Amino acid sequence: MRVNLALQGGGAHGAFTWGVLDRLLEEPALEIAGITGTSAGALNAAALKAGLAEGGAEGARARLDRLWSEVGDLGDLRVARWFKTVFPMAAAMGDMAAAALPVSTAGLAAQVYTPYAWGPFWQNPLHEIVAGLDFSKVCDRAGPDLFISATNVRSGKIRVFAGAEITPAVILASACLPTVFQAVELHDAQTGRDEVFWDGGFTGNPALFPLYQPHLPDDIVIISINPLRREAVPMSPVEIQNRINEISFNAALLGELRAVNFVKRLIAEGRMPAGAMKNLNIHLIDDDELMNELGAGSKLTPSPALLARLKAAGRKAAQGFLRRHRGQIGVESSVDLRGLFG
Repeated sequence: MRVNLALQGGGAHGAFTWGVLDRLLEEPALEIAGITGTSAGALNAAALKAGLAEGGAEGARARLDRLWSEVGDLGDLRVARWFKTVFPMAAAMGDMAAAALPVSTAGLAAQVYTPYAWGPFWQNPLHEIVAGLDFSKVCDRAGPDLFISATNVRSGKIRVFAGAEITPAVILASACLPTVFQAVELHDAQTGRDEVFWDGGFTGNPALFPLYQPHLPDDIVIISINPLRREAVPMSPVEIQNRINEISFNAALLGELRAVNFVKRLIAEGRMPAGAMKNLNIHLIDDDELMNELGAGSKLTPSPALLARLKAAGRKAAQGFLRRHRGQIGVESSVDLRGLFG
């Protein structure tokens, strides 16, 4: 079973993808040919690629375990490590205030806070974790093709990095939610100038088109952690902003899926010559019920208990997907594409 993986972003909820990958890596017949990742999906993708190069499937499982253990040690992605060390009670006091007040303290802070307020004292809490990956393995030509997406702040366009272009700064750029992290500046060989990047989710969560290359298989498994539908109407500032982000982050993916569905229809109706474009098979692993239960703030507070719950849910979802749809891989889509955006 040769497949491509498309890994969504969503902060700490990316631990769900960790669980899905952990289960998929137990399948001896499964070959991962290509990976596209954004934000938390970019971290998962880089760890997966490096782990596969270091020790095959078991090496990848171990590397993902290490990644999320390190993320769980961060506590709160909005607070630099040095601040937690100097003011160890700050987070606890913030939690007490949030519980006692009738308004959302995090929501109020989101309206006035900027990560640039720290000036030279600001540190990206993910920097040490990302730098700990072996990028000689991440960029290795052997193993799955790897694609990481970020959003160019000035142009508003997606930038897909591949191969030797992928550096620690690229991973941090892909995961740069602008209300939490300072923009990442790096030299872009495509434009020949220094560019500034934000989270790739704004323009592709994740981008599917890098997986359309002829040498890659026709099957794309999307691991979704950004719910398409929420029954509850968001009311608090944090919930409203979270839903805005979810809708905008899903928009690019839905656009690509509409294009995939259009091409498939043309092929089925004989209006496109055979082989002119790929007839993709789309698969989806998700747990929207769980994602609807989790609060918006949990994306930025990766507690070990939350991460363990998400990993377990991811393994369960992957197991269910394999049980129901294993026979469709390489044959047909297991997703009703029109139903996703109908």
